[in-house]
Amino acid sequence: MHPIISGNGRKPKTDIDNKTIKSKTMPKLKTKSGAKKRFALTGSGKIKRKNAYKSHILTKKETKQKRNLTTTSYVAKVDEKSVQRQLAIK
Repeated sequence: MHPIISGNGRKPKTDIDNKTIKSKTMPKLKTKSGAKKRFALTGSGKIKRKNAYKSHILTKKETKQKRNLTTTSYVAKVDEKSVQRQLAIK
């Protein structure tokens, strides 16, 4: 005997577990775990980031350089699209 056939004469689509696929919606985007630890959104929509070169080997760096590296910066316009994709924003 044939399985239950829909009105158009074809078998309904099934996935691997032989369950009928009900909707054709896209899956949710997952945020990259490394990106969510490194970036933060501001109220105006800009993306904040921490400056590099401030984690170790600080003895040879001037005090002024270390102080200036403490402040946060914004992601460059060129890289915004890539970071937004990693954060599953757009």
